[in-house]
Formats: sequence, structure tokens, C-alpha cells
Amino acid sequence: MYIIIYDFGTSSVKTCLFTIDSDIQIVASATAEYNLYISDDGGAEQDTEEWWAAICSTTKELFVKSDVTPAEIEGMAFCTQMQGTVLVDKYAKPVRPAMNYLDQKGFREYKECTGRGIVKVSGCSLYKLLRNLRVNYAASTSAKDPVWKYKWVEKHEPEVFRKTYKWLDISEYLVARCTGRIIRTPGTAFATFLYDTRKGKEGWNQGLLKMYKVHPEHMPEIIDCTEMVGGLTEKAAQDLGLIEGIPVFGGGGDTTFVNIGAGCTRPGDTHIYVGTSGWVSTFMDHQTVDINAMITGVLSAKHGYFNYYAELETAGKCFEWVMKHLALDEVGLYLGQSTIADDIESKVISLYDYLSEEVTKVPPGANGVIFTPWLHGNRCPFEDSDAAGIFFNIRVETGKRDMIRAVLEGICYHLRWLLECSGKKVKTSDPIRFVGGGALSPVTCQMLADITGRTIETVNHSQEVGAIGTALVVAAGIRKADVLELSRQLVEVTDTYTPDPGNRDVYDCNYKVFKKLYKANASSFRELNSGGKNG
Repeated sequence: MYIIIYDFGTSSVKTCLFTIDSDIQIVASATAEYNLYISDDGGAEQDTEEWWAAICSTTKELFVKSDVTPAEIEGMAFCTQMQGTVLVDKYAKPVRPAMNYLDQKGFREYKECTGRGIVKVSGCSLYKLLRNLRVNYAASTSAKDPVWKYKWVEKHEPEVFRKTYKWLDISEYLVARCTGRIIRTPGTAFATFLYDTRKGKEGWNQGLLKMYKVHPEHMPEIIDCTEMVGGLTEKAAQDLGLIEGIPVFGGGGDTTFVNIGAGCTRPGDTHIYVGTSGWVSTFMDHQTVDINAMITGVLSAKHGYFNYYAELETAGKCFEWVMKHLALDEVGLYLGQSTIADDIESKVISLYDYLSEEVTKVPPGANGVIFTPWLHGNRCPFEDSDAAGIFFNIRVETGKRDMIRAVLEGICYHLRWLLECSGKKVKTSDPIRFVGGGALSPVTCQMLADITGRTIETVNHSQEVGAIGTALVVAAGIRKADVLELSRQLVEVTDTYTPDPGNRDVYDCNYKVFKKLYKANASSFRELNSGGKNG
């Protein structure tokens, strides 16, 4: 069968055409970018028309790159970034720009609602936390959570709010545009922390809606991610270059599907993902929470299973920053308005591969330089929107290669921190599956093995692992099969990396210092960055 999956990241979509039979293969793929509009008030917004233009162009490109015809497509779905907020009218048209998961304009709304009360945990009223925890083992402890985006619009854009018919996440907006039907799936519903995960009570919790003063009529019906929402409309089919009536499935957010694509489908299986963001996630057959470390069990693609999920908001985004602001200048091309990518493309070497190779010229530990990967605040194991990146311990002899290596190591140190925090509540696995764009570099894979002390495994098509998981969910829906079993059959390990004991001492030393840097600088971050004074 042929299936199209749209893998929606923070700044680009990768549209993949899969064939699934006795194995799963990518027949063709295409990528297009869109903008993320950051504002000084903490805003992070996106244009839904840019999203639609991106999926239209990439869908058509699939059929240029392959011999497959639109008539052969048996299903399609979306796998998207989560905790976005798209407010739509009854025709599923947005009433304002979409708010990305990074948006934190609702900081005051968050403080006003959750900060009341004598006893607090993680800065939040204990009473409200306990009400949430009873319902879904989770709670909003960050101004970046979707409910505060919703409340910000209600307070600051009342005319827009009055036009709102339903509150959607990104995947459901795109599904509505394709089918005309407005729904939510359990994974993105849970990410609002207004969803009841208790057996027999799954759905919007009326008590939480009332507590947060969310309008119940704004909450869509919920269907399973494996369910068919409807057929592609004539208008959407024309725009996409597809056939009217192609089944569109529920799909949902990336954290719902990455463990499926990684082959982590037995309780205790742990994977680490590094894309624009990053996380450590352990597959579970029960739900638990660590409210102090901001870790909870988010819903999996199969009922009764959860992903114990600890997030780093800027992982690969840090390396993107390095490429733009350190690497290009390092090779002397930045002032000439050219890029290293153009020069090395003829050698079939990507910029990421090139830089990964360059950092091998620097010893483990980056000659004592440590980087903190908090370029847009941090969520776990501490929530602080004022936290920022640091290059620590720079000396006269420090070079840019040291700094570039320090960025990769800093991402890995934070992932180790998340792994250790996860291990306080659940048993994490060894080996660990490493997926996402970060897993494409053998240098990063070995670094992660050395820093965590765990064996690291990679899988085929690591960068498309969310899309692969979503494709398997769609295939399971079409075949009426068990998605966990299908994943175990089709996802295979490609490479294995074992820790080098010779690097343990230097990494342990640097990691110990890394963990101290936030507490030592928290008040300075707050003084410099609170209130949006410096963006």
C-alpha cells in the first residue's frame, strides 16, 4: 500500500511517500520551509497559509520523483509538532495566526491563574495541581502550555476570541482543511492538560475546563488517531494534486508516534530524539508523573500505553544556531555572503556531516568549554522561560571548534540529565534507540553513548522516524492490525555504539559542572530576561 505522511516540524515539513508490505520503504520525499515569527513579547507564531503552500508543493513533488500515481494512494495523515494553538471558525478557517509551542505570551495569564494559593509546587497552586493530577497525571507548569495561549487571546484579542468556533492543534487544523471535519485526537487533547486519561472517562474533563475557565463549546469531538476522519475534499485534492476521497486518518502529534517509528513498543523501551527540539521517552503500560522535574506519561498511539516524556525545547535548534553564527564565520565565508554548504555540496557532504567531522579534531570535553542548550528557555527538569544559552569557561586559547563541539556535548549533557531524572520514576532501557536528525551523525551517536554511558542504537530513516510511526499507525488502521506488533515486525536496528570508557572521566567532570550552571545563573537570567526586556 502507498501512504502519504506529512511530518511537520517547527520550521519545515517533510512530506513522505511510503510503501508498506513486508517492510516499510520511503519511495520519495520532499521538503519545504515556512517561517516562525518571534516577537519581543514572547510570541512565536506561524502563518497557516505558509503551511498549506508547503504541503501543496511537496505533495506534487512526490509524483515528479516517483512512478506512483495519485490514484494509488490509500491513505494520508499528519505527524506534527505539538502544543500549538490554532483557533478556527465554523468553516475551519483560522481567526488569527497560529501560535507555536514556543509561544509564551501568556506568561501573565499563567501566573494569575496558577500562582494563587498559599502552598505551591513548581510555582503552581497545589490545589490546582492536585486536581489535574487526579484526572491525568499531568498539569500545566509552563507559560508555553496551550491553555495560556488560549487565555491570552481571550484577554487581549476579545474580537478574535468571539469569532472562535473550535480550538485545535496543528495536526487537527490540517486534517480539517483536508476533510472539512473538525476533530481532535487523544494525544493532542492530552497536551492541553484538560483531557481525562482515566479508564472509562477518556475525554474532555468538565471540571478542569471550569477551573481554567475554558469554554466547553470550543472543544472538538475526539476520535482515535487510527480512525479515518473522512475523505479528501474536492478543493483540497485540487490544491494538493491528489484524488478526491482519499482517506485521511486522525494522526496527531509527534510524541505520539516517534516511539512506534523507533521500534520502542515494549514497556521499558527508551528512545532519545534530537530534531529541532529533543526528548527522552520511555514506553510504559501505566501512567506516572514527576511534577518537580516536569515529566509525565503522555498518551501513546495505542490505548492503555504511555510515553514517559522529558523534553529539551532547543536541541538541534542549537546546532542550527552554531551553523549560522559560528561555523560559516569559522571557514571565512560568512562575510563573503556565501555558505560552506554550497562549497561542499559538490563533495556530497552535508554541513552537519562536515561540522561533525570537524569536532573530532577537538578532544572529548571540548578543552573545558561547556555550553547550555537553553536558547528559548527550558522546560525539564526545570521550567524557566528566562533561561538562556551559555558558553562557559572560554579562555584565550579557545577556538571555534572547541565551541562547536561544546554545543553538541551540551545537548548530550542535558539529555543525560533528562535520562537520569526519568530513571527516578521508571526503569529506562539499555540499549537506547537514538532517532531524529541528530542520529544521522556517527560522531554524535558515539558522543551520546559516551556521555550517557548507555549503548546507543540507530534505525533506518532516522530523520523520518515520526513519519514512519504515523505511517505504521495508518497501515494498522487500514489492515485492522496491532500497531505495536507491526512496528516490532518492520523496524530494524542499523548501527550500534558502545560507550568508550576512556572518555568517562572527562565527561563526568564536565557534566557535574553543567548541572550547576542553571542554579548559579537563574537569578541573572531572570534579571536580564524577565518581562520580555531582551526578547
